[in-house]
Amino acid sequence: MGLKVAIQMDPMESVDIDADSTFVLALEAQRRGHALYHYLSSDLTFAQGKVLARAKALEVRRAKNDHFTFGAPENIDLANVDIVLMRQDPPFDMAYITATHLLEHVHPKTLVVNDPAQVRNAPEKLFVTQFPDLMPPTLIASDRDQIAAFRAEHKDIIVKPLFGNGGAGVFHVPPEGENLNALLEMFTAFQREPVIVQAYLPEVRQGDKRIILIDGEAAGAINRVPPEGEARANMHAGAKPLKAGLNARDREICETIGPSLKERGLIFAGIDVIGDYLTEINVTSPTGLQEINRFDDVCLEAWIWDAIEARIDSV
Repeated sequence: MGLKVAIQMDPMESVDIDADSTFVLALEAQRRGHALYHYLSSDLTFAQGKVLARAKALEVRRAKNDHFTFGAPENIDLANVDIVLMRQDPPFDMAYITATHLLEHVHPKTLVVNDPAQVRNAPEKLFVTQFPDLMPPTLIASDRDQIAAFRAEHKDIIVKPLFGNGGAGVFHVPPEGENLNALLEMFTAFQREPVIVQAYLPEVRQGDKRIILIDGEAAGAINRVPPEGEARANMHAGAKPLKAGLNARDREICETIGPSLKERGLIFAGIDVIGDYLTEINVTSPTGLQEINRFDDVCLEAWIWDAIEARIDSV
């Protein structure tokens, strides 16, 4: 039986059909006969105990510059749909957090993927601290003396915002660098949150591996190699995706964190591994499906939909 699926995401006009993971999730849902609706997080409304979305019926196709068709806007009660895919991109700010609170009113009767409360409790750079044995040396702090002491110990460091995304605001501060105080002044001027400081991992020059986990199981990986002169291995920062397998350490990391992901209802997650270290756990809007599909000749979105439908069948 076809399901009614509402996708909370960014504007369809901005979708790169050759790279976007939400796009192939929508294609696979449509192939299975599910009815699709699209809305922005700003289209959510809470009124008289109901969570409504100003949504449009959606059809998708793999055609450049003609990849979607919308129906007329309508207010839909999210309690009357089967699944909500929460797929808007970060930043993980108060607007994002508010959306998780609103979606909690309909979950789990309406299955929200990923579980909104668990998404709220698992921001990328904080959730990873639940697994300290897997992390590189890390400091989360606002106190400049503590940051200076951490740098004195580890010499070569990375400084980044706690709730950033896509590599934005990530700085490599080498031992001879003179800009740490200026960076901290900049962060303080724009945010009240502490920063995250980590020992620099030179292995990043060989790549930052993105591993996809589906319902707690490792499903595939790509290696993202930063361009010359760039410390960030994010695709948004120009990193090149390369085929990658899973080594013994990767599997150890996945087997350690997988049960927690499954228990929390984090069906679709993407982790970042540099060398032997886990650096982030992405559960807000993970990417990488299309790249892995092409390198490994697989269809990870089908695996994800199998996991989603299994959850629906178990209710």
